[in-house]
Amino acid sequence: MRLRLFCALLFLLLAIDSLAQRVEDSTSKLTISGVILDENAQPIPYSAVAARSATDSTNILGVASSLDGKFEIQVRAGTYTVMVSFLSYNEFKKNATIVDTDVDLGALQLSPKTELINEVVVTGEKSYMKMKLDRRVYNVAKDPNNVGSNAQEILETVPSVEVDVDGTVSLRGSSNVRILIDGKPSSLTGISSEDALRQLPGNLIERVEVVTNASARYDAEGEAGILNIVLKKEKRAGINGAFEVNAGYPDNYGASANLNYRKGKVNFFTSVGAQYQKRPGSGYSFQEFFLEDTTFAYEREREQERGGISGNGRFGIDYFINDKTTLTASGMYNRSYNDNTAKLTYTDFDENGTQTQVVTRTDDEIEQSQAFEANLNFRREFDKKDQLLTADFRWFKDEDYEDAKQFEEGSDYTLNQRSDNTENQQNWFAQADYVHPFNENIRLETGLKATLRRIVNDYKVEQLNDSTSEWETLSDFDNNFIFNENIYAAYIIASGKIKRLSIQGGVRAEYSDIQTQLVKTNETNNWDYISFFPSAHLSYEFPSSNSLQLSYSRRISRPRFRELIPFFSLTDNRNFFSGNLEVNPVFTHSAELGHLKTWKNGTLLSSIYYRHREGVVERISQSDSTGFITTFPINLSTEDAGGLELSFSYSLFKWWRVMLNVNAYYSITNGQFENQDFYAETFTAHGRFTSKWTILKKLDIQTAFMYRAPRNTPQGKQLSMYSWDLGLSIDVLKGNGTVTFSAKDMLNSRRRRWEVTTPKLVSTNDFQWRARQFVLSFSYRLNQKKKRERGSGDMGDDF
Repeated sequence: MRLRLFCALLFLLLAIDSLAQRVEDSTSKLTISGVILDENAQPIPYSAVAARSATDSTNILGVASSLDGKFEIQVRAGTYTVMVSFLSYNEFKKNATIVDTDVDLGALQLSPKTELINEVVVTGEKSYMKMKLDRRVYNVAKDPNNVGSNAQEILETVPSVEVDVDGTVSLRGSSNVRILIDGKPSSLTGISSEDALRQLPGNLIERVEVVTNASARYDAEGEAGILNIVLKKEKRAGINGAFEVNAGYPDNYGASANLNYRKGKVNFFTSVGAQYQKRPGSGYSFQEFFLEDTTFAYEREREQERGGISGNGRFGIDYFINDKTTLTASGMYNRSYNDNTAKLTYTDFDENGTQTQVVTRTDDEIEQSQAFEANLNFRREFDKKDQLLTADFRWFKDEDYEDAKQFEEGSDYTLNQRSDNTENQQNWFAQADYVHPFNENIRLETGLKATLRRIVNDYKVEQLNDSTSEWETLSDFDNNFIFNENIYAAYIIASGKIKRLSIQGGVRAEYSDIQTQLVKTNETNNWDYISFFPSAHLSYEFPSSNSLQLSYSRRISRPRFRELIPFFSLTDNRNFFSGNLEVNPVFTHSAELGHLKTWKNGTLLSSIYYRHREGVVERISQSDSTGFITTFPINLSTEDAGGLELSFSYSLFKWWRVMLNVNAYYSITNGQFENQDFYAETFTAHGRFTSKWTILKKLDIQTAFMYRAPRNTPQGKQLSMYSWDLGLSIDVLKGNGTVTFSAKDMLNSRRRRWEVTTPKLVSTNDFQWRARQFVLSFSYRLNQKKKRERGSGDMGDDF
């Protein structure tokens, strides 16, 4: 089936390419050529060259100059204005008339913008946030607070994004968010995206893209939106790169390198990284049980340390077949070894509050994982501006093994247990996309995609029989679960522009074929269905740097692998978690109205949004007469949520910039389970304030404060959380190196606190996944300076 899928997509790719080429070659064309030079008569590669017809201003053809500054534009006979632009240079214009022979304009020399020279040389950095039509782009690589961080910790700093202390990533208050690497599913966000993100060094990340209301071009998965993590990669001529080492407390040591070498038609790129981390954490909970004839309680204290060593490597090659066609092949490998320990202490109390016993339980776990990934990408541009054909193929495999030993001791007993868990995942991914502009204002996009996924989970817990000294399998904790998910998709989008009004509308169809199998009982479950996901975007540009956007999309959140496993996991012997094979997809209708105001020194983005979710999945906790708590997911309710988000960035002075992001929303959740009503009405908010000072043009000081307000849930509430970060960086070695110091969670206050209240249980909890940490790093750039401002025309990383 996979071979047939590959052949079908390859046939489609060749057919579209052939058709587009025939359309392109259907009329006789002539050539306007030349070479682009800077003020020192050196060639300027990748400058934008456009030819606009004098008789039809909507007829604009464009190309990018080659490595030696040369360009060629295929046109019909007529009179044209040739326009050249590049970064911090003044735009160059020259008229050209072409009748029946090619025209060579010779050398076109650009002059630098004198008012920007100091800015480019001295600061020369990308702005932290950029706005694109359907997403916000955050250049996290320039945030000094991110030094020594992993991918998960970087996401904590991105506006609109929240990361719980247990690693759960949320967007605008919802954890149903799609996380991608370089625009596609990856081995780095495999079976457990939270753990995988912790293994990706942050210094390999260039930027994070936030899509809150995706168009039909993107996967419909993720009702809250999409987070795309873009890794670093260069394509400039010669050899260039960056190296970084860091050390921190608690144990946090790492090193990474990014290298790029381009010569002629070939570009080699690689990035490698290794890190050793130990993350101490702690927690406390108090559980009080109310039965018909008695009450009792216990408190639980938890001390843990997680982490170990991990490394990854990414290697690839770009082959530029010609100025318009590129073939890229790349691979990635990741390996980790973690030694995780935890100690739990239970103190039991009777109905009078008298202590009855103390129980201790230790958990020593060895976790090993490795991941492989291979990619092949094809990109074909055409003479007509914005006409584009791409094809992508990706395969990745994850292997994860956990071996744990548990020992429990009470006042009159001991308990020895051991568990092992093997998870293997394989993914196949194929996609083809085509963009056809009919003119400057109207274009059509279409594409096909297939994602095939298979996960095998084998889990077993054994307990030592003290009488026979033999290990016996616990039947409630013995399973082999196979999960197959195949998603086939097609989409079409039409977009146009009428003066200041831009319109985009499309629809995406996805066919889902999902199967689960319980190997030991040979029980299978199948789901197959087709769903349609319309999207619409309107944008209007007002005078005085104002723009207004209105968007709508329908999205889906399919049950995750772990939400379906109908078996309990055993780490805490009094708290059990399981999945549920009866969990169904959640569908979401999302609408958003946004306004962007731009000043010379800043921007303000304000958005009003609304979400209606059907069949919302909630985790329900139930307790029994012995004090054991089981937690499992169900399609509990419907949810209506509306909110206001503000993102403000402003330079008060050349040396002082402030950023503020606030997201406030109101939601109502209403549902029933086993004749019990579950209703939650909440108004809550999440905010982050950042202030950055640049002193003597070399020293950057940045501080950030985060606050998350309390919120109600169907079975209780989550309490407030706050944290304060500080970062300093200074350029050394004539700007080629940077020394950075960061302090994360300086108040040691980033703790998850929550309450659960049911007719039989009142539970108060406090947990800290990662304690306060300090990191010092040094980075060195080889033939690189700090990134220059590049504008918003880089659309090659769409996903």
